Parts: sequence; C-alpha cells; structure tokens
Amino acid sequence: MNYGEIKTNDIANGEGVRTSLFVSGCRHHCKNCFNEATWDFGFGEPFTEETMQKIFKSVEPHWINGLSLLGGEPFEPENQKVLLPFLIMFKERFPDKDIWCYTGFTIEEILGKWKSRADTPIAKEMLSLIDVLVDGKFIEEQKDITLVFRGSANQRIIDVRKTLEQDDLVLYQV
Repeated sequence: MNYGEIKTNDIANGEGVRTSLFVSGCRHHCKNCFNEATWDFGFGEPFTEETMQKIFKSVEPHWINGLSLLGGEPFEPENQKVLLPFLIMFKERFPDKDIWCYTGFTIEEILGKWKSRADTPIAKEMLSLIDVLVDGKFIEEQKDITLVFRGSANQRIIDVRKTLEQDDLVLYQV
C-alpha cells in the first residue's frame, strides 16, 4: 500500500488534534473529489514499518486525540490488508486514543448487508477497531460546507462501537 500524505496536528478530520493518514488507491472516483491524486494506488510513498513508527511517534503526546484514516479509500481490499495489522498495533499501543475513518463505502456495504468489494473478513475486523466512521461517497450535488466533518449531506458520522453492539445504526454526536 502507498500513502499520499501524513498530516500531524490535524484539526479538520475528526474531533480534537489528530494525525491523519491519507492512503492511496480509490475506485469511487467521486466528482470533484478533494484528493483526486490519491485515486492512483501507486501515488505517494510506500507504507513501511518506518511510516508506522512515524505515525506512532506523532500521536504519543497526551493532547493528540487519535488517528484519522482517509484517502484514497481505506476500505479498498488492497488497503485493508495493510491497514488491519497497523490498526491492531495502534490500538494495542494507544488504547485510549480513538480512530476515525473516512470511506466512500457505507457501513452496510462494509458489513455485507449490501453487496460491495469492501465486504471482506478483513474489513469487518478493521471496522471493529474503528471508533467513528464517516461513510458514503462524496456527492457534489449534496455538497454542504456548513456540515461538520463531512463534505456532502448523504454522508453519515457513525458511532461504530455502539452500532456494532446494538446491531443498529447509531450516529455519532459531535
């Protein structure tokens, strides 16, 4: 897997101050995507052990709330294989920090309730490590710059833990 960027001290992609990892590779190709360069799976730099250590170091300060995954598309099957072990290590190392993930897939697609390429056993395990999921493709016609932590009105901010516990969609309260 490649990544396009790592933003430290990011305040735009989730609550609080975070480190954001922008993975490469996305097949959604949303019209007027804010990060079109990351559609290409070969864009950016390889995600290595050194990359992981850089991210871990960046979230060590007590005032860093957590990690955000964006893209590209974290739930493309090729990216899932690399992200799952990284997320496991992140949660083991930082159990009190949260993980936000932005995806063009819906939670229903990730969980296999609706057919999609994101529906894999790896995806379900990945989802179990994510605290907040911002789901749904960016839709230009529903763009709304007044929305918090999302770009278009169709996108939802989901409390993943409560959703999985209750087996019913629970929106995250910002």
